[in-house]
Amino acid sequence: MKLAFLGTSEFAVPALQALVDAGHDVAAAYTRAPKPAGRGQKEQKTPVHRLADRLGLAVRTPRTLRTDEAAAEFKALDLDAGVVVSYGHILPKSFLEAPLLGCLNIHGSLLPRWRGAAPIQRALLAGDAETGVTIIRMDEGLDTGPMLLAESVPIRADTTAGSLHDGLAVLGARLIVSALDGLVAGTLQAVAQPADGVTYAHKLQREEGALDWRRPAAELERQVRAFDPWPGTYFDAPAPGGGMERIKLLGAALALAGGAPGTVSVARDGVPTVACGVGGMRLLRLQRPGKAPVDGAAFARGFPLAGTVLPPPAGGDAPAVRPTG
Repeated sequence: MKLAFLGTSEFAVPALQALVDAGHDVAAAYTRAPKPAGRGQKEQKTPVHRLADRLGLAVRTPRTLRTDEAAAEFKALDLDAGVVVSYGHILPKSFLEAPLLGCLNIHGSLLPRWRGAAPIQRALLAGDAETGVTIIRMDEGLDTGPMLLAESVPIRADTTAGSLHDGLAVLGARLIVSALDGLVAGTLQAVAQPADGVTYAHKLQREEGALDWRRPAAELERQVRAFDPWPGTYFDAPAPGGGMERIKLLGAALALAGGAPGTVSVARDGVPTVACGVGGMRLLRLQRPGKAPVDGAAFARGFPLAGTVLPPPAGGDAPAVRPTG
């Protein structure tokens, strides 16, 4: 099939590679324009842009799709289908209707649950037992189009957003190839999404990483995994030399603990444990500003926490307590 691929992030990379490997003709790869990044503020291409260059594909980086010129250029490609995954631009009607079979989207959830920008993290925050990938034919709504294929994966006790992201990216790549095969063979029919069970995965904000010890420990432990690797979770603690330090929490586990929320004790193995609104949480891996990450016992030796009562986030509850929006 003659396709256009519209994607930007690492999540989209396996799908582009799979489409090329399957023999499809990718007439153009659309992605976000290069942006200054790093200390030198050199312009860096997106992950999709870099892969497209290696594959010898034509790359387009329009700042907006909402011009007559952009619509005409897309229509002139004379496509069988568009494949959209983690692109970052909303496709106008002129783009959605240009390909013969429309535009297909790879979405990282079991729709209609977790429509929106951050389905992987919101599924983890909510404590979902499973998630997956859905291939939809796009319409003008937010992830509301009819479904072509879906496949679920379990969310385990040690699943992080990073590990789930990578697994779903590979799954999505396999499913989009299968969906195109089914459309060509005439064996695949789009089915409307159920009206019940709709939730929205709002875009992540850095401030959501604040840990509020008044929350149940089970929710905080999910928060640590849901925000790994970004935006990460953190708390403020009294520094040995005075003042407060913002500490990153990189790994945690549930534990029994007593005392007011935020009260820190140290277990026999040297690992600090914080009392939460319900239960407690062991701080397994932490990082001070400007320092390398260390395990909990090593951290406690250099940063005494026993008997400390850690404060809640400034300004009240952390936004992360509302995963469904």
